Amino acid sequence: MTAASGKPGSVSPIFFVVVAAVLFSTGGLFIKLTSISAYELSFGRSLVGAITVALLTRRAGFRIDILTLVGAIFYAALLLLFVMATKLTTAANAIFLQYTAPIYVLLVEPLIFKERYRLRDLLVVACCLAGMGLFFVGQLRVEDVAGNLAALVSGLFFAIFTLLLRRSRTTTINPAAPVIYGNLLLAICTAPAFISGAAELTPKDVAIILYLGIFQIGVAYVFFTLGIARGVRSLDAGIAGYIEPVLNPLWVYMGVGEQPSPQALAGGAIIITAVLAHTVISAQRRAAEGALEG
Repeated sequence: MTAASGKPGSVSPIFFVVVAAVLFSTGGLFIKLTSISAYELSFGRSLVGAITVALLTRRAGFRIDILTLVGAIFYAALLLLFVMATKLTTAANAIFLQYTAPIYVLLVEPLIFKERYRLRDLLVVACCLAGMGLFFVGQLRVEDVAGNLAALVSGLFFAIFTLLLRRSRTTTINPAAPVIYGNLLLAICTAPAFISGAAELTPKDVAIILYLGIFQIGVAYVFFTLGIARGVRSLDAGIAGYIEPVLNPLWVYMGVGEQPSPQALAGGAIIITAVLAHTVISAQRRAAEGALEG
């Protein structure tokens, strides 16, 4: 009997999703703990991550199609932009602004699937835009503005990546293929920067690269997909995913003492609350509509 069956003593599938979210949330701290550049770190992290995910999902094969390839390109870009954003601005700004991805999905998805815009979708977008604006007020360094913009674009690419995954319905492609090839692509693009600075790497830098690649990318992704495969509801997975933006700034504060600005905390709270509320309400309405149709 599987863990999803509810047998006493079995592990609930939501456990795997929660563990994945916790592992994802440690990225900001370990990016802050190393002084190597975003390009050098991205090379090592992505190379190790690609190898880890490939080894753990090898039975699903390594076939690729055009949607997988395009998804891999956007995935590689969002990974690099997130590391750059975390290096330039606070970890809170980087993760909160990346989590604006759902508002791009809300704006674009009706166009792709020829659906009407719903009032609650537009209200969520308005709330998120208000929250985003708070990241660009107060005393900002040039680096903060650049980092905030990198995080926003990372969120946009995250949304595109999500939509591409939804459009891909084939069962013959390894679900992890975009992650594997996206990480490999990023490793190839950032290899020159890594090679030029390899002589200055310290044992601490190498340990951080290994942790980020093996655990924060590789094991976390496999745990997440394992939870989904064992029956976690989309709503539960979506809610559990918001462990990441909550814990990410907390780990950084505990590890390096970095404090987000009050405006950033307020903006992040608005974005997370709006998107989370939309997730719950949408799931409840779908369930109610399904019950009526049944």
